[in-house]
Parts: sequence; structure tokens; C-alpha cells
Amino acid sequence: MLPSRDTLVTYPDGALDADTVVLHVAPTADGRIAVVTEATSFHPVDAAWPDQPADTGTLTAGDLEVPIDDAVVAATDGTELFLGADIPVRKGTEGWSFLVAHLVAGDAAITEGDAVAVRADASARRALSTGHTACHAAALALNAALAGNWSKTAREDALGAPDFDGIAIASSRIVPGGSVDVYRLNKSLRRAGFDTASVAADELDELAASVTATIADWAAAGAAVRIDREGDGLTDRRYWVAELPAGTARIACGGTHVASLAELGDVRVEFEAGDDGGTPVLTMRTHAAPAR
Repeated sequence: MLPSRDTLVTYPDGALDADTVVLHVAPTADGRIAVVTEATSFHPVDAAWPDQPADTGTLTAGDLEVPIDDAVVAATDGTELFLGADIPVRKGTEGWSFLVAHLVAGDAAITEGDAVAVRADASARRALSTGHTACHAAALALNAALAGNWSKTAREDALGAPDFDGIAIASSRIVPGGSVDVYRLNKSLRRAGFDTASVAADELDELAASVTATIADWAAAGAAVRIDREGDGLTDRRYWVAELPAGTARIACGGTHVASLAELGDVRVEFEAGDDGGTPVLTMRTHAAPAR
């Protein structure tokens, strides 16, 4: 049965386990099975902005326990299930349900109506949550460090600084304990009033030191982090909220996070100048080292 409403998700609240029921099972093009459940604790990868990878873990039905190979955002109009990049509409489109599809081996004996337990691996989740929280903190600290390099009024970030991260971002990838963010220093950014020469290669160590120091101050202050959500469904808006010394930051985000910047431990940021088809790019790598 194809679901008529969005999957209920519990991972934004930090849940690792969910006892639920299978609503739909469908074969995939690569020979696996997509298992859609009523609820899940499993964070999926979203093809529209695939920054945070899916959780790792298992699906258990009775005595059968199978690894979850991957989890992706899926969607249906009631007639067909579309996975990942094959979804033909935007999230929230009227008449569509948006779902979490757990991908398991094609010979897994999982059927519609089965009572199942979804379990996400705690250590893998924590590593990605640490990386995602560090990513947001680094973006805000970077915006603050570059605030004086704008000659025109630019849209502001969650703390009121010009939003270099939001304007220049080309890609963001969350990795265990950190992130990799790539910014395009193109003509559009210069026309918007940003001095791209201010991030010259020979000044990047100074920039890294500034961003790292800001995050360290926020972590030392024990800045609390939480997820605010407008509902329990997959597409209900969710926000990363951090009570920073500089003010409360509120950023739309569908990922998972730790509960405090203090949990990041020692954070180090580094920058690298590069080129993408003739366009200068700036890569920021963020590394967190939580205490064990």
C-alpha cells in the first residue's frame, strides 16, 4: 500500500530506535528492496541537498535482522514510488507524500504489514551529528570573519552578519566529525559587493585562525543546541537553534545534531584556494575532536 501521508520521523529528536510497521515494499532498479515504514528513526539522504549521508543500522522483523544498505527520501502520488533523484516534484507538492525508503538486500523477507524495528547505529549517528553541528558553527563564524569585506548590503545570516556562506555556497558535505564546504568566488559574488581578493591564498591561515577562535569561544561557553520542528512529518520544517554568546541562531536544517557546541571538543578549520573550470573556489574543511 502506498502511503497517503509523509513518513513520521523521530531522528530530529535524537531517537535511534523506532518500532513501526511496513507500509510498502518495492523492488529497486539495482535489485534491492525499498522498505517504507509508517515511522522511522533513520536519517535518509536527500537528493535535493545531499549534505548529510544516511544513517547506518538495521531493520528487524521478528527473528530476521537485515542491514540497511542506505536510506533515501522517496515520494509518491499514490500510483508509483519514486526514489531520490527520480522524484519529479519539489518536497511539499500538493497531492504527494514524501517518505523515507530503507534500502535492503533484494532477498530480505520483508513484507507489507510486518511489525519492524528500525535501529540506527549510535556511533555513526554521533559522528555525523558532530560534523553537522560543527558545519553550522563554522559557517556562522566564517560570515562574521568576512563581514568587513562587503561594499554593498547583503542578505544577513542568523546572527545578522552578511551571509557569505549562504550566498557563495556551491556544495556542502557532512563527514564523520566534520564537513567540507565549497564556495564559488565568481562574478555574481563580486557584483553583490564581496571583495573576493580578500580571501587570497596567502591570507587563508589568518582567516582559519579567526574562524577557529570564534568556534572555540562558543564551545567554551557551552552554547546549547536544539532542533525546533513544526511537525512530525518528513517535510515539516525543522530548524537548528543555537544559543550562542553572539545571540540565538536559527537555521533551517533537516539533519541531526549534538546538543551543545561543547560536545565538539577541539575544532579546527582550514581553507584551501582552488579553481573550478576557471572560477576561483574556496574550500573550508572543519574538523571536530570530541573528548572520548
